[in-house]
Amino acid sequence: MTGMEPWAISAVSGVAAIFFQISSQVLGVLGKTLDENTQKLIFNASNQYQKNYEERHGILKVLGMREPVKLESLYTSVQFLDDDAIQSFESIENLENFYRQAKSRRFQSQETPKQEGIKVANDKQYLMVLGGPGAGKSTFVRKMGLEALKDKKGGFKHGCIPVFIELKRFASSNINIERFIAEEFGICGFPSPDKFAVKTLEEGKLLILLDGLDEVPTKNLTEAISQIQNFVDKYDKNRFIASCRTAAYRSRFRRFSDVSMADFDDTQIQQFIYNWFHCEADEQAKTGEKCWELLQKPEHKAAKELAHTPLLLTFLCLVYDRSQSFPDNRSVLYRKALRILLEEWASEKRILRDEIYQGLHTELEEILLSDIAYTGFESDRLFFSQRDIVQQIKTFLASNLNAPQHLDGQAVLNAIAIQQGILVQRAEDVFSFSHLTLQEYLTAQYIDDHRQVEKLVTEHLTDQRWKEVFLLVAGLMRGGADDLLLLMEKEAQKYINTPKLKALINWAEQVTAGSEGNYKPVGKRASAIAIAYAITFPKKAITIGIAKAYAIATTYAIRYADAYADDFDIYAIAYDDAHVHAIATRTTIPISDSHFYIYTISILNTVSIANTIIHELEKLKIFIFNKVHFTLLIARLKALQTKMSDYKQPLEADQAFFESIQQTWLNAFNLTQEMVNLSKEEAEALRDYLYANYLIIQCKQAAVRVLPQTWEAIEARMLLVPGG
Repeated sequence: MTGMEPWAISAVSGVAAIFFQISSQVLGVLGKTLDENTQKLIFNASNQYQKNYEERHGILKVLGMREPVKLESLYTSVQFLDDDAIQSFESIENLENFYRQAKSRRFQSQETPKQEGIKVANDKQYLMVLGGPGAGKSTFVRKMGLEALKDKKGGFKHGCIPVFIELKRFASSNINIERFIAEEFGICGFPSPDKFAVKTLEEGKLLILLDGLDEVPTKNLTEAISQIQNFVDKYDKNRFIASCRTAAYRSRFRRFSDVSMADFDDTQIQQFIYNWFHCEADEQAKTGEKCWELLQKPEHKAAKELAHTPLLLTFLCLVYDRSQSFPDNRSVLYRKALRILLEEWASEKRILRDEIYQGLHTELEEILLSDIAYTGFESDRLFFSQRDIVQQIKTFLASNLNAPQHLDGQAVLNAIAIQQGILVQRAEDVFSFSHLTLQEYLTAQYIDDHRQVEKLVTEHLTDQRWKEVFLLVAGLMRGGADDLLLLMEKEAQKYINTPKLKALINWAEQVTAGSEGNYKPVGKRASAIAIAYAITFPKKAITIGIAKAYAIATTYAIRYADAYADDFDIYAIAYDDAHVHAIATRTTIPISDSHFYIYTISILNTVSIANTIIHELEKLKIFIFNKVHFTLLIARLKALQTKMSDYKQPLEADQAFFESIQQTWLNAFNLTQEMVNLSKEEAEALRDYLYANYLIIQCKQAAVRVLPQTWEAIEARMLLVPGG
């Protein structure tokens, strides 16, 4: 036969052309020709090969997904870290300082240079992809095979036939990669598959994808590495991409460039969510947008931390898909995420656990991890030396009669780090939990298990580092969080400890009691305290120009508007009275009615007295206050408006004017300079008191169960002087 038939010519492009080229060479060696029947055979076999790859490796179905999804539809471009994932630090203290200066809940540095994964795969002939469990290593490796099958239309720019090999399939020490490749070709019907496999390898026409080096049984690992190295050396014209969990890798592959999977950033998380909710019904309902927006809310900050890991982001999408929301009880969410890492992911991937785990069942391991988490969190440590963790594991096993006594502490740590990734090596001989969220959850679990709620309240009530732990403890107390809330209330009352603070709290009760607004009394009292703060605002700006004061006031108002829209993220607001406004909102004062007086007071105290804002003051009179001279206040403010100075002049020149405005407000609200002129210690005590009360409200919402009569009593006493 002199050439190929027309129907075949149109078919042999891209990867298919490689199949025909190699087949022609093999048949030539065998003294055979590429006749029409053989052409059809190769054509069908090449189509079958691509189909097999797509069906085997281009489909995802994990974590109980109802239906499989195509990898292509869900895939989100990944990035690699340029430097080693394990950084070099002189001490644990330096690592702690580095993390705290970053002011982030994430342990991975956001300033580390990154490269697009597909670019690195194109640049490196031998590539080792490292990352923790669920980081997306296997998905990336599979995706590179799909891109190679697309030839010039894909992102992989080298003409190669992809061969995907799950290394866990090599359960024995006899690893014959050539035979595996030949079997793959034979299944699809290629003529002389053994010789075809050898020829493609010799010509460098394959992209060998070696997935999961860490999944090779430990007893076979050394031999497996040796045989893979020999294979790579023998067929070094081909391209190779391998994957391994970071904790299991020891730089054993000489030719390979090692790169680490970067955590998903916000752009990748958003794209993944949009890809997930891509069906027509979801697009019409804008499900992806709603899921992403919900994940941005402050109350889901810790949940979003999990979303930076693709596996746990998949879990969050599944949760949202079922209920179109995330559960109010975050403890339920984080417990499920922990279990995924502890056991479900290994089950999904059919990984055989090493003997080290015999007798160390999931419940026992969870107790061990909670012990490590609490010890670190209590001493304000997020990073642990390997020696300390190993010793803690040994102590835990020795102190528990029901724990397996034969286990080695170092081996247990290695197994947890490699197989589950819950503990992650951050520097040489230094570990941390993979997510701060998981350490907080395990800390809360320890407190609940060991009945240390009273200690938690008395020692950490106003330490905002412990906020998530409080909320998680409330969610874990399935018998009811009443005792926790009552303990918090009792501890919070200790901060109202001076006559001046008591007078201010009593004033808030007096000026709001009996007002017409259909809001809860505690909400009205919170609003009154906010007014007291706002009236003293000019004193904070006494040494700066009016223009700057105006800018601050405007920012003040806008940030509060944002805070209300975001349901009050305390950490995002620098002003002390953030907490009191949060209490007002949480106690049923509507957003539309509760933020306007912030804007009113801020602007009136610095720049102008607009009639429209004065109109809003009438609402305060009706809805919030009782014994306030609003009529006189409005008249006085209108009179002061005509005396408004040039806001470009230094503030010192207008000090008398601003003092006049402030005194007008003080008189109207029955306040004195003495009542609002708090010492530094008193201001801090009031701030802690307001924060504690807001935390009580949040814990009530996070709890599984609270008796109605308990909450009604607490709410009635909130922002009142104890025994007053």
